[in-house]
Amino acid sequence: SNHQARIYDDRFIKDISRAAAVIKNEGCIPAIQIHHAGRQVPSRVINRKPFAPSHLPCPSIKGEVEPLSIKGIEKIITQFGDAAERAKAAGFELIEIHGAHGYLINQFLSGFSNVREDEYGGTTERRSRFAREIIRELRKRVGPDFPLSFKISAQEFVPNGLTTEESIEILKLLIPEGLDVIQVSAGNDATPEWICQSMFMKQACLVESAAQIKSTIAIPVMVVGRINDPEIADEIIKEKKADLICIGRGLLADPELPKKAKAGRLEDIRKCIACNTCMQSIFRNGKIECLVNPTLGREKELILKTTDKPKKVLVVGGGPGGLNAAHIASKRGHFVDLYEKNNQLGGQLLFGIKPYFKKELSLLLEYLLIQIKKENVNCHLDHEITLEEIINLNPDVVIVATGSKPFMPPIQGIDSQIVLTVPEILNMAVALSVENIVILGGGSTGCEIALDLSHKGCNVTIVEQLPGIGTQIEAVTKKMIIKGLKENRVKILTEHTLLEITADRVYLADKNNNQFSIECDKLVVSAGNKPDNKLFNDLKNKGIEVYLLGDCIQARGAKEAIYEAALISSKI
Repeated sequence: SNHQARIYDDRFIKDISRAAAVIKNEGCIPAIQIHHAGRQVPSRVINRKPFAPSHLPCPSIKGEVEPLSIKGIEKIITQFGDAAERAKAAGFELIEIHGAHGYLINQFLSGFSNVREDEYGGTTERRSRFAREIIRELRKRVGPDFPLSFKISAQEFVPNGLTTEESIEILKLLIPEGLDVIQVSAGNDATPEWICQSMFMKQACLVESAAQIKSTIAIPVMVVGRINDPEIADEIIKEKKADLICIGRGLLADPELPKKAKAGRLEDIRKCIACNTCMQSIFRNGKIECLVNPTLGREKELILKTTDKPKKVLVVGGGPGGLNAAHIASKRGHFVDLYEKNNQLGGQLLFGIKPYFKKELSLLLEYLLIQIKKENVNCHLDHEITLEEIINLNPDVVIVATGSKPFMPPIQGIDSQIVLTVPEILNMAVALSVENIVILGGGSTGCEIALDLSHKGCNVTIVEQLPGIGTQIEAVTKKMIIKGLKENRVKILTEHTLLEITADRVYLADKNNNQFSIECDKLVVSAGNKPDNKLFNDLKNKGIEVYLLGDCIQARGAKEAIYEAALISSKI
């Protein structure tokens, strides 16, 4: 793929050596991971059928594959050796062989993907032969003292897939070929939720598997998997469950995480919330973005310099956008006052953290609140500021982050007692156990609320006009949500329209206009939000320098609000 770093030809050495040099200049050990995707690549990307150990296609990409001949296997082993020599020549000081995540080496190791009947398949020993020969080749090429790591999906969570027990047997065969360290991961192309775990998975969810492996092998073990907190990382090392900690998304959310941890500034770490925005942005836009760290991927565009002209900045609205704008503007040296009409800060995040699987969103809120306090932003709570007040305060700049209001569609009975908005249902402290709840709208919010309420024991039905639900949700998270909705027996009525609401029923029509009604104790309207931008327009008409951000432009997520806040605050 054009988006991947390549090492299959000597012409790439020059560019990857720049990467190695930068890493070394920053005081780190330059390390590189080499992999072959095998069957996990669409034929349109490589203009041919992808190679695989057997005739079995990739469960997610599908499409025909070409089983490797012995000659083909030998060629790839040589190519791995060539790649290692290039990596060494480019200045890398550790090479990791990617034997995990459903790529080619993993495809050979696992009975899930390898049904060969020759010397490269059949038994654990024969399935591990390909990996053994690659390690042997690399060791020969890089010499005896060069560090080699091997990344393994110790568990695949599929029929005939690898388990920690079988992975231990495999590692005992691989290590003598010349490995120095093992990275323990999980999952394959059929179980991506174990590769890049969503907020449904607990933090450090692969530690027990790593500990089991560590107790049986003599070389160091590194563990990965939702370790977003240095205290959790320390605990793992202290309990001797692993020797090294591998952090991926946690360093995208805050590249300074190790420095801040070392300095004891734990409260200043922007923690990863496992929303997988990074994965989604790569697959959808071909570039990387992060919900909590708007600078990621925009390092040149978002440079936060101290201002030489401190201004009086007024921020209206204390949601994630308003908080981030206030914190950055203040950090740059402006004088910031923030007005929030409710009695606590957080905006939509206060509701967002209510579903049982979204508790970790509170990490983002905690971070923003701590920064607001540190930067001495003057917060005025319970204060819905008016146009007149703003004019009297005479600020240099106003940032309007007033968010949005729930959109109420013009349906007969929409003012009925049983109708609730999303914030209203999420604010209800009482568990609504036996109620029949209908959710109007199967977007990401509708799906999340359905999952949360069905988890609490409610009988839930989603009504959606479109043919599908949750179309905007990131793929791995969506898989977990849909699975949860099925397990909790949520009824999903797609291509249905809501016609009327009465005191205890709702009347619906399917796509052929067949009409029927169902029992309903509460109807939750999740039909999107409409921007609340009246204040912005009034200020603009008065000729005041004013910026609009977040949901008051159009109702979207926290990611856009936080990014726009950073963009505006970096320029004023």
